[in-house]
Amino acid sequence: MHKVEWSEALQLDYPPMDEVHHAFVDLLAMAQAAPDDALPTAWAEVIEHTVHHFGREDEWMRRTRFAAADNHIMQHKVVLNVLREGLALARAGDLRSVREMAGELAAWFAKHTQTLDAALALHMRSAPAPAASRRTHRVREHAVPRP
Repeated sequence: MHKVEWSEALQLDYPPMDEVHHAFVDLLAMAQAAPDDALPTAWAEVIEHTVHHFGREDEWMRRTRFAAADNHIMQHKVVLNVLREGLALARAGDLRSVREMAGELAAWFAKHTQTLDAALALHMRSAPAPAASRRTHRVREHAVPRP
């Protein structure tokens, strides 16, 4: 099984993307290391993060008219569907399949980051800053309840 871990090869020099990718790696590593009774919850957390992660990238691509958007967005949809199938498997007790899926996701993520995401990061460095999108995501991700 491929173990996920952060490396400089995943660094794209576009902080909004690097931050969310680092968080993804951390969550996937936690899922890979989770004991059986915690795996369904850890997998659900990977999915929740990934929905926001992919959604933000998809919005950037649409807004900035990124040339390779259709292919990139389609990969996101396919991966999210597979992750959701994995959650159903985990909840049904098929943890071995989910653990295999986690390894395949780790391998896919490295390739996806170094190809499609690298191209998007290069594009975004030359495009106007997605301030509204970044602010919305950070509020969602780091919201602190106020009294």
